[in-house]
Amino acid sequence: MSLDLWLEIDDELAGNSALIADLPGEADFLCWAEAALAAAAAGPASKSVTLDIRIVSESESQALNRDYRGKDKPTNVLSFPAELPPELIAELDEVPIGDLAICAEVVAREALEQGKPLLAHWAHMTVHGVLHLLGHDHIEEADAARMEPLEITILAELGWDNPYDDEST
Repeated sequence: MSLDLWLEIDDELAGNSALIADLPGEADFLCWAEAALAAAAAGPASKSVTLDIRIVSESESQALNRDYRGKDKPTNVLSFPAELPPELIAELDEVPIGDLAICAEVVAREALEQGKPLLAHWAHMTVHGVLHLLGHDHIEEADAARMEPLEITILAELGWDNPYDDEST
């Protein structure tokens, strides 16, 4: 299985040169997403999958979070799984798994607050979001008990520490 990645950066972020300079490159996002897909053994092995990642501002994150989750505040990552009927998927050469909206300002702030390397937090948010697209969740304790160890394993294979160490939540 191969992954085609589409990456877009919100125009509102263009004026923040320091924030833009700290954004991971497309190759980083591709590596992290492929690791999550491989670990979750997702998608048909014979077909390519597509993923759209949009790096958003706090205002766009807040609007999306409010409109789709009923929470009027920005958040680190939002996942929008593709919902296609099986008969359409069977006809496609590339299967879309969905879209991620990752908020650059929230990711940067959280990394600083949690004392984590910024790139490690970007990796975590990408892996976390892709796992959501693949049906994983952490709302219920039992679901979190399956999703979080998977995240930890994927990130360790990528060379990153456990993202849940020393968190107060």
